[in-house]
Amino acid sequence: MADKLQRELSNRHIQLIAIGGAIGTGLFLGAGESIHLAGPSILLTYIIVGFVLFMFMRAMGEMLLSNLGFKSFADIAHKHIGPLAGFVVGWTYWLTWIISGMAEITAVAKYIEYWYPAMPNWLTALFTLLVLMTLNLFSAKLFGELEFWFAIIKVLTILALIIVGIIMIVFAMKTPYGTASVSQIWSHGGIFPHGASGFFMSFQMAIFSFIGIELIGITAGETKNPHKTIPQAINNVPYRILIFYIGSLAVIMAAVPWNQLNPSDSPYVKLFGLIGIPFAAGLINFVVLTAAASACNSGVFANSRTMFGLSQRKQAPPILGKTNRNGVPYYAILVTCALLSISVILNAIFKDATQVFVYITTVSTVLNIVIWSIIMIAYLGYLKHNPELHKASQYKMPGGKWMAYAIVLFFIFIFVVLLINPSTRLAVIIAPFWMGILGLMYLRYKKESRKAEIPDE
Repeated sequence: MADKLQRELSNRHIQLIAIGGAIGTGLFLGAGESIHLAGPSILLTYIIVGFVLFMFMRAMGEMLLSNLGFKSFADIAHKHIGPLAGFVVGWTYWLTWIISGMAEITAVAKYIEYWYPAMPNWLTALFTLLVLMTLNLFSAKLFGELEFWFAIIKVLTILALIIVGIIMIVFAMKTPYGTASVSQIWSHGGIFPHGASGFFMSFQMAIFSFIGIELIGITAGETKNPHKTIPQAINNVPYRILIFYIGSLAVIMAAVPWNQLNPSDSPYVKLFGLIGIPFAAGLINFVVLTAAASACNSGVFANSRTMFGLSQRKQAPPILGKTNRNGVPYYAILVTCALLSISVILNAIFKDATQVFVYITTVSTVLNIVIWSIIMIAYLGYLKHNPELHKASQYKMPGGKWMAYAIVLFFIFIFVVLLINPSTRLAVIIAPFWMGILGLMYLRYKKESRKAEIPDE
């Protein structure tokens, strides 16, 4: 049996995985905090961040389609920068998903506690992990199916909120905060009520919301008809950002003045509550529960494929490159779930394990931006060393190398913002220590990785 991934993800799966990746749990839970931080200028923040990440996705899409032997963006870094870059991207992405996966499993347990307060968190976390592990072991198609329905729940919730908000605005509904109107958005201190500092600090919140948008780069090796499916999924990203982020936040601020929103509460609950939906809090709790389960499911998938790719390049133990008869890297899935089970132990030991993960997930986000930066540097390497591939590409990134330079500068700007902010500074300082550990790990695999080559398909 050849250890090879199967192309089982259909267009329907990829489109919804792309949507799900673009709508993180942070939108539902972090929207109040981001509005509080920036006021109405948060809309401009999301437009800028959304544009940059769309261009980033275009660059990644162009490189993935230039060589269908690429199974993930770690392969891209390996090919266009060198073995060390591929090693760093692969293992760093692995770490970010382990950390965020642990946090998401803990989050699922907390959301279920809303309905079943007597249920031990560790038991719920264990059950969630076992279900996701079992489903991922069957086939990539089952993963795609699960993500499809998880994404549908998020999409329907946001569309319902936008429709409710539009109805309130059109009929000028009276609320305890005044009359719902578009003018409410800017009539409480203008577009930049906290000046430039509030606006710039909101960029980190927006970036956090988009973590996971790159997941489509991991599905490339298991996608049917990638030349059609991947461009279609990436090209729809701007519309999704306009509708789900700009649209939902605009109607929230039109119905409730931004300065009346509690940063620690979900504005989605607030808006549904205004029209008298008694189960608004329960509904949003269910949505964020599925969003957290979706993120953890994506983590199991992404990590197993990342370890599979590292093994194929002789940068991880060979056993992680083994697949079962369904073309699923089962050892990599089992190792991933074994590491995620640490969160079950932590939930059993600590009464409130959620706090344990709040700090380390910031490290995960910082490392994710490192990965995005390396992918863009890989794009510059691709343009320099493979100009013929770029010229022949049917799916070029607009702006070419100048756009790539602009995106790298934007990511540097985000690092500066994270360093200035006291709540995220420690994560930026810790990141180099991880890079040092990777450097030591790489020395062990250096000899084998030089011999490895990415197969063309």
